[in-house]
Amino acid sequence: MKKRVGILLLLIFVATTSLCFAAEAVTCWFPPGWKSKAIQAKAITDALSDKSGLAIRPRIAKSYPEILTAFSKDEANLVYVGSFVQAIIAARKLGTPLVQNVNGKEMYSGVLVYPEGQDPLAILEQSPTEIAFALGASSGESSAKAATKGKATIGVANHGASVNAVKAGKAKGAVVKSWWWAANGDKFPGMKSFDIPGVSLSKNPDNVLTASRAVSEDVAEKIKSAAMASNDAFGSGSAMMPFDSSKLAFSLGLMQQGGIDPLTYTW
Repeated sequence: MKKRVGILLLLIFVATTSLCFAAEAVTCWFPPGWKSKAIQAKAITDALSDKSGLAIRPRIAKSYPEILTAFSKDEANLVYVGSFVQAIIAARKLGTPLVQNVNGKEMYSGVLVYPEGQDPLAILEQSPTEIAFALGASSGESSAKAATKGKATIGVANHGASVNAVKAGKAKGAVVKSWWWAANGDKFPGMKSFDIPGVSLSKNPDNVLTASRAVSEDVAEKIKSAAMASNDAFGSGSAMMPFDSSKLAFSLGLMQQGGIDPLTYTW
């Protein structure tokens, strides 16, 4: 009889433990561009799991809508992404920002790239519909539309495609991420960059880790603490710091100026 009771208690313990483990499973989403950084994504979630005691699994999204769909469900999710998606999540009240990777490039802007010898302000004023930009990017779509009162129309896949559209004569100018241009400008001889008044301000936050609303407050705190103790996993020179959601105000403001509604936006 005692043996049967012992076995029953053991089964109950195992079942309860399994349920607790399942309840604590969390998916951490990374943007589509992280296909080439799958090893780092796993290193991040391994560190978060190890330091939080939770089961956190990495998942690289096939598209940004996939992330927003996941955040709309009653499931525990995280996402490590930049300001455009973060602004949409904030506007739709789908989650709570936890921490940001403060590495010297944590804030960025959108700058206009144009052919040398031309007048950048004239391009914006006279050819607003002929501005290329990366879709779904604060430094691309939001900045381009804010700079042209919503008239920019040449949406492309990424910043490189934006500048190539100018080189090919398909666009008069391109709005790209400031840090991207600093790293890639030398590849485009004959092109110059211009800070757009009121738009090219380094106020768009990058690399923010956010928890969906289905993540409980105590679990979110565990993840936040784990992230702040896992600097190396997020990259050389990284310092994971608490993130204030008010820092998304500028990115949301660009959307408003450009006529982008974060509540209904789709790619």
